[in-house]
Amino acid sequence: MLSSEALGQTQTVRIVALGASNTAGWGVAASESYPARLEALLAAKGVHAAVSNAGVPGDTTGGMLARLDREVPPGAHLVILQPGTNDERYGLGAERAANIAEIQRRLSERGTKLLIIDNSMLAELPTSELREDGIHYTPRGYALLAERVLPLLLAALGN
Repeated sequence: MLSSEALGQTQTVRIVALGASNTAGWGVAASESYPARLEALLAAKGVHAAVSNAGVPGDTTGGMLARLDREVPPGAHLVILQPGTNDERYGLGAERAANIAEIQRRLSERGTKLLIIDNSMLAELPTSELREDGIHYTPRGYALLAERVLPLLLAALGN
């Protein structure tokens, strides 16, 4: 079983979920957002982790880059980046790859790992089952997202 000690950490593993509305948990209680559910899943696996929710509804990758230093404290172990679809929505799609690359570069310089996830993780499930408006997840959708992210996160932390 992976634990904080197995990760070489005697303190809390600090994780930041950075993204837009699906990271924030649009339309659900804070406790039902995927970062909150992920923290609970990690605890059940014996990993003492604090997952900070840095989701801002309507944000773009440019906004995420602009607030990176403010949202990700020194010593954070890992950032889960969920770029979302707002870049395309606002006509900023051409900037997306460069913004993500710069986020990755800055985190790498700090020794912070990066895990990039996107909405395609739940693409095969019926929209009516997961999203109330076709974009945002229901409580069940956020729970499923956390379950899908968990093994990827554990692998990233174990490296």
